[in-house]
Amino acid sequence: MPALPRTTRARWIAAGLEALARGGPDAVRVETLATELGVTKGGFYGHFDGRPAFLMEMLDEWERRCTKEVIAHADAEGGDAADKIRRAGRLTFSEDLHRIDLAIRAWARNDQSVATRLRRIDNERMQFLRTMFGAFITDPDEIEARSILTFTLAIGRHFIVADHPGYTKREAIQLAGEHLLRPPP
Repeated sequence: MPALPRTTRARWIAAGLEALARGGPDAVRVETLATELGVTKGGFYGHFDGRPAFLMEMLDEWERRCTKEVIAHADAEGGDAADKIRRAGRLTFSEDLHRIDLAIRAWARNDQSVATRLRRIDNERMQFLRTMFGAFITDPDEIEARSILTFTLAIGRHFIVADHPGYTKREAIQLAGEHLLRPPP
């Protein structure tokens, strides 16, 4: 019988993030993840020094994928500031990453260390927006207002259940986003 390939650290983390998105931090259980991955839980301990360390590495991966890489990618592709904001929004809040982001926000309500990390990351995201809006707006109050409204729309779109006569939900959200990206008169 051929040896099974070792389950990579990345697969464990991806499975952990998916479990987190499905059911919060209580759903991130080594035995359950091992079953889902079709491996024994012994392989987990070859990569991670217990569940708390694993949870922190999951947060590291979320931060890397949803903030660091997004900002770097948005800047690298060029374009004007509005293009960079659009690109960052599409990358950060794709459905799979948005589900993880929402799960981490829920987790942060009950875990101070997660809340502290989330605050730092949200501050980094807000600073990106302030910098981008500052490229075509000079009024500091308008920069702050547009930054917070853009960020709120990105996070809160998931919770909007209102009807949008003449628009799909996606079209209405896109219309709101484009309104925020208009240059001032």
